[in-house]
Amino acid sequence: MDNMKVAIYARVSKEEESSDGKLQDPDNQLIPLRTFANSMGWTISREYVDRISGGNSNRPAFQEMMSNVRQRHYDLILIWALDRFSRESMTNTLSYIKQLKDYKTGIKSLQETWLDTSSEGVGDLLLAIFAWVANMEKKKISERTKAALAKLKARGVKLGRPRKTPPPYLRPLARENVTAV
Repeated sequence: MDNMKVAIYARVSKEEESSDGKLQDPDNQLIPLRTFANSMGWTISREYVDRISGGNSNRPAFQEMMSNVRQRHYDLILIWALDRFSRESMTNTLSYIKQLKDYKTGIKSLQETWLDTSSEGVGDLLLAIFAWVANMEKKKISERTKAALAKLKARGVKLGRPRKTPPPYLRPLARENVTAV
């Protein structure tokens, strides 16, 4: 459909280096999404970018986008992949997609060509399966992180935030183990 008003949503987990040394830069998603929207003749009304885990429901840009969807600002939300849209539970992810449908806003994934609710043919079963897969990936990442931390702890590495050195005027009290009441 020409003249479609599109919002682009991109998400990266952190602004740090990933395990393969590449920076997690939202432009890696935004540039191809812009190119695709322009090639379709669509109007990009707004871009939303979150730099937070997709398992967190309090993503500021995501919440603002969904609020604008409820005001019917867009015909379509264009995403890189379903796991960039949400890594919450299957129920939550499908609830977001249902909200989009309720407000006559489609969702289209650039990487998963089957995910295009702007046209007929996308089965709810496929959406449920892929939302579940995204949630399982989130759990795998959490398990890997916990395993790596346990391995470090077993080696005697101290985990957690370093202790702050007390300010100079409190150091004599700290040496005497005096605590504030």
